Amino acid sequence: MSPPSTVAHADADADADVHGSPAVGDVRFTVISVDDHLVEPPHLFEGRMPAALADAAPYVKTTSKGHQIWVFDGQAYPQVGLNAVVGRSKEASPMEPVRFDEMRRGCWDPAARVADMDLAGIWASANFPSQITGFCGSVYSACSDPALGQACVRAFNDWFHEEWATAHPGRFVPVGIAYLADPEVAAAEVRRNAERGFAAVSLPEQPHRLGYPSIHSGWWDPVLAACEETGTVVCLHVGSSGMMDLALDGPLVEVAATLFSSLSLTACVDWLWSGVCLRFPELRIAMSEGGLGWVPLLADRLDYIHGWSGHGRAAWPSAELTPTEVLLRNFWFCSLDDPSIWPIRDRIGVDHITVEVDYPHADSTWPDTQDFLADRLAGLSVAEQRAVTHENAAALFGHPLPPHPLPSLVVAEDGAA
Repeated sequence: MSPPSTVAHADADADADVHGSPAVGDVRFTVISVDDHLVEPPHLFEGRMPAALADAAPYVKTTSKGHQIWVFDGQAYPQVGLNAVVGRSKEASPMEPVRFDEMRRGCWDPAARVADMDLAGIWASANFPSQITGFCGSVYSACSDPALGQACVRAFNDWFHEEWATAHPGRFVPVGIAYLADPEVAAAEVRRNAERGFAAVSLPEQPHRLGYPSIHSGWWDPVLAACEETGTVVCLHVGSSGMMDLALDGPLVEVAATLFSSLSLTACVDWLWSGVCLRFPELRIAMSEGGLGWVPLLADRLDYIHGWSGHGRAAWPSAELTPTEVLLRNFWFCSLDDPSIWPIRDRIGVDHITVEVDYPHADSTWPDTQDFLADRLAGLSVAEQRAVTHENAAALFGHPLPPHPLPSLVVAEDGAA
């Protein structure tokens, strides 16, 4: 049973800005971050569940050690994985906060998040869920009671719509979740969200790893049809279907973080060879938090496999488009820090590259995002800088831009930018 709402709000209303605010620097780029995260606040489900299911909704519990954890469907969900450490000293306190009042308030409060975005010159942000939800709603979708799981999915989307997107118009790219255990229910939720302005849905990278039919099976086609019909972007967030196998006696966090991009590579290959982008040619897929380094490697390998022998061509269900052409048509990629890739950016296509900040995770560029981008994008033209920092994301998600995006295009006498 949920604790009294006053308890949850009292915990969440504590002053989380314990590390102060950085000075506002020069804003040189209009930034749309295509990958950030939110921490679900304790009051998320209050007033958003059917009366018969309200007592079974996820709730925050304080343990005997003073830690705050989520409880749902008979399981406890502590904060893990350097999930909400933005603003904390990596040297003095590198591990995960265990209470809301140990987190920077922008982790779970949308007004505080907007203020933090302003500090770093971030125009808009796509936010993915955290521990109690899973990056793609996997926790609610695995609920032992399907009705309860579906109600939690709807409540999460309603909460995000009301408290984040609608309350701060233009500042957040609305990314929803779906009930993964039933493709028709998921498709209906995609359409419900699209009608009220959601631009994207977070789906699992490799659904078979969560116990669902694979992307090759056709089982997901109702969901993908709804996405294509409504223009909803499919976001495949790294780690959304679990992590890779790791040696338990190694440095788990460091090894997993090093291999993050390999999850996106594997997922992208799976989705590509499934043929879903040929059946749904208008489908747009964002490889969220996946990096850029593997994309030229994949394009080269696809060219080799497809041209190597009849085997590769026979397995590919199109005579008109090659796998590489579909990769560079239907998929978008995002960079946190990929310095080696910028000189060969044309192999990917500048119009399919976006940037991320990854607030409030441990590797976030916040609050130094502007300086960081100025360094990494120094070799790009102004037109290319505009494309990767905001124009591509705005086009992908149909998101508005401010009246005068930065950097400004300077037109020379010969008319060239």
